[in-house]
Amino acid sequence: MSDLKKKATIPKIAWGITGGGDRLQETVNTMKKLKETYESEVDFRVYLSKAGEHVTKWYKLYESLKETFHRLWVESSPNSPFLAGELQLGKFEFLLIAPATSNTVAKIAAGIGDTLLSNSAIMAAKAFVPVYVMPTDLREGTVVTRLPDGKNLRLRVRKEDAENTRMLAAMDGIKLLEEPENIRGLFEKHFGQP
Repeated sequence: MSDLKKKATIPKIAWGITGGGDRLQETVNTMKKLKETYESEVDFRVYLSKAGEHVTKWYKLYESLKETFHRLWVESSPNSPFLAGELQLGKFEFLLIAPATSNTVAKIAAGIGDTLLSNSAIMAAKAFVPVYVMPTDLREGTVVTRLPDGKNLRLRVRKEDAENTRMLAAMDGIKLLEEPENIRGLFEKHFGQP
C-alpha cells in the first residue's frame, strides 16, 4: 500500500485551539508527544480560531505548530475551513478543543455556532462525533497562568464562566478535560496504547 493511500485510511482527529493562553504551552507539548507516539496511527489536523492564531503567535508557538502538525488551518468564517461538515460526515474520530476560552465554552453551551470551533463542536455533537473540551475557566475562584515572558498572571474565574462550564459538561456528546495530561487518556481510549 502506498504511503498516500495508507495516510488516507488512518483515523483523523481535529484539534481546535482558541484564544486561551492558560495551559497553552503544556497542551502543545502534550500534543507534540502524542503525535510522535501515534504518528503512524493517527492523522492530526489542527484548526485555529482567529484568536487562536493570534495567541499562538504571541506565545511563539505558531511556527512550531506548523512544522510539527503539517495540516494546520486558520478560521476565516464559521464554515471555513469546512470542519463542521467533515465532522458531520464522520471523517474524524473526535474533536478536541484545548484550550477553550470562556467565550467558546459559553457559545457552545448556549448553542451559538458563530465561530469555526463553536459551530464545529455543536455540529459534531449533533452527528454523534465525540467532542472533548478543556476549558480555561473550569471552577470559580482564582487561577494563576503563565504569560509568554514567563511571568505569572493571577486571574479570576467568574461564577458565570464556571456555570457555563457546568452547562457544557451536562451536554450530550461533550466531555470535559481538566488538564493537558488528560488528553493522553482519550487517545488511549480511542486508539489503544501504542
